[in-house]
Amino acid sequence: MTVERHEFASDNATGICPEAWAALQEANADYAPSYGEDRWTARVCDRIREIFETDCDVYFVFTGTAANALALAQVCKPFQSVICHQHSHIQTDECGAPEFFTGGSKLLLVGGANGSPQRVRPGTDKIDIAQVEALLARQNELHSHQPGAISISQATEFGTVYTREEIAAIADLVRAQQLFLHMDGARFANAIASLNCAPKAITWQAGVDVLSFGGTKNGAAAGELVIFFDKKISRDFDYRAKQAGQLGSKMRFLAAPWLGLLTGDVWVRNAQHANRMARRLACRLRKEAGIESVFPVEANAVFVSMDEQLAGGLHARGWRFYKFIEPDVYRLMCSWSTTEETISSLLADVVAIK
Repeated sequence: MTVERHEFASDNATGICPEAWAALQEANADYAPSYGEDRWTARVCDRIREIFETDCDVYFVFTGTAANALALAQVCKPFQSVICHQHSHIQTDECGAPEFFTGGSKLLLVGGANGSPQRVRPGTDKIDIAQVEALLARQNELHSHQPGAISISQATEFGTVYTREEIAAIADLVRAQQLFLHMDGARFANAIASLNCAPKAITWQAGVDVLSFGGTKNGAAAGELVIFFDKKISRDFDYRAKQAGQLGSKMRFLAAPWLGLLTGDVWVRNAQHANRMARRLACRLRKEAGIESVFPVEANAVFVSMDEQLAGGLHARGWRFYKFIEPDVYRLMCSWSTTEETISSLLADVVAIK
């Protein structure tokens, strides 16, 4: 019987990291106040303010979809639109949640630089400002959705990372148009590890208004953060989250794993390891199997082209990973728990099949 191996399917497939697990066990040892009145929730909020070096509002939700959709609902009226990349998670993988929770906002899609929205190649995974400007020029009369926000993913769905300068350039356009800038940070930790910068440098200092900060892919069991860097924007967000079913009665069980991640910068070390394993995997695929990465490996994802024989052969041997782009581009994800031994096992099967 073939053993199912999900190590490279997703960074969601991994377990809880030891530090988050220990914090969760500690929170489970006794009674505690409910609905976020506990000491774990308070400490995480304080720690986020320390890490980002600013007085921000922090809210817990259960999923990344909730984080993105509710954050966008907070900054966009129903008749306003959200400009995002055509391959962004809010467009491809959230089942219309942003549109649903905003009550009518429309996602306006743009491609990346040096490529049409229909083509996917290196350089097309980040928002092209020229395309955004052209879109804004068309959305200027009563019969169109009024633009309300721009959303960017950090790291992107193709595993690349926006630099501080790229974010600031988008933020300049946002300010000029009186919009809001949302950052989908499901893999924000991996971006910080890649850029080796202070979190403030690519968020509020660069012009980001609201961040969806992901913990699940970084070693937590569940639970994401919505961080508003301008408290005026977050007014009554607690009611929005409650109405959407995102106020946990035992909130400490969402908060405690975060405390495990944020204490001693475990979240950064986990991301550094995942990124390092991705670079290692890409290097070995190139050197030992002649397989080049389709996109630059800047975070914890490796995208490669595989023919049907190789992909099918690996699946037959139990390896699980996703085809991400038709017709033949597959994604291999690394995580805080990826090991050199696992990479070696995968490479041995790749070489054997090829």
